[in-house]
Amino acid sequence: MSLTLRQQLPALAGKHYFNYGGQGPLPTPSLEAMVACWQKLQQLGPFGRDVWPWLNQELAALRSALGQLCGVPPRRLALTENVTSGCVLPLWGLPFEPGDRLLISDAEHPGVLAACRELARRQGLEIDYFPVQQVRSDAELLESLEQGLTGRTRLVVLSHLLWNSGIPMPIAAVAERLQAQRQRPWLLVDAAQSVGSIELGQAPAAADIFAFTGHKWCCGPEGLGAVVLSERLLAEASPTLIGWRSLSHETEAGSGWHRDGRRFEVATSCVPLGAGLRQSLELLEGCGNAAQREAEICLRSGQLWSGLQAIPGVRTLVEAAPPRSGLVSFVVEGHQPEQLVNRLADQGFQLRSLADPHCLRACTHLTTSPEEVQALLLSLEELVHQS
Repeated sequence: MSLTLRQQLPALAGKHYFNYGGQGPLPTPSLEAMVACWQKLQQLGPFGRDVWPWLNQELAALRSALGQLCGVPPRRLALTENVTSGCVLPLWGLPFEPGDRLLISDAEHPGVLAACRELARRQGLEIDYFPVQQVRSDAELLESLEQGLTGRTRLVVLSHLLWNSGIPMPIAAVAERLQAQRQRPWLLVDAAQSVGSIELGQAPAAADIFAFTGHKWCCGPEGLGAVVLSERLLAEASPTLIGWRSLSHETEAGSGWHRDGRRFEVATSCVPLGAGLRQSLELLEGCGNAAQREAEICLRSGQLWSGLQAIPGVRTLVEAAPPRSGLVSFVVEGHQPEQLVNRLADQGFQLRSLADPHCLRACTHLTTSPEEVQALLLSLEELVHQS
């Protein structure tokens, strides 16, 4: 079935694509679903009486699909544009006090990190960091977390799947450990790399903020994501960027906020994007359940990781065993990652470089073939030998 999916991705024609962690190609049926939705929207309105029941059905179907994806009731979801807005909007609504501390892993994305730093500056908070890039077991991760916690820690920030090394984090175990703390710190999870690539398990339900996007591993359109919010957050956090969709009665400014995740939604958004994302999720489900899809993704990343071990001068960030995800990061001795990315692009290979750590990152998905993994390995070996 993954071959069938690949044939529905016109962006893969004539190239070897290894950038799913940045953006996934959009399947043709998803584009067609979006166009059909736009056409229906224009036929009904777009702001006429008859359009609103249909729009509500579209949004309800999207919330239901995303709730099933994450294993949570739709009321705990807020629709967003991307991962960053999903993290930041509820984060800035939490009840912090001056002197509270934020504990952030050393492997977080710059976008989330910058938002936390600005929040700390404005509200008089302190930031601590705990190392995760070098941990290789859940026990090591939990020990690192424990060493970073203080009596004033009010928020922990940790990605579900590290965007630089591809190592999954035990989010449910972290949440359980935080619940045992007297101050019960909030848990913010950047799930940009996990949703659509690995089994989610209890992670979405366990976190207070679990933000993800549809345009990476889900192969949906850019501009649409969601965030799962805990019941505790819904009870205690206030909306931040406020609009008519935040209100329980959208035409009455004094009506109060929605009591569910919609309080963190803002105003008019692009409904047809939801039709495209739902279609992409259906296509992925046609390739097997979450565990089966993860196994196939890891089969290809394992092939890439193993092949890299055999190339002199190449070192993978995860050294002891193949990654438990589709992300494979590596360095090539004597070569700048940016230069290698450009030279590989000249040969039809699309991957990217990272700044911290300074390396290359290649991503395998369901649509990655064994042949193109082997082709990438051969090209890398030739480039190394040319130096």
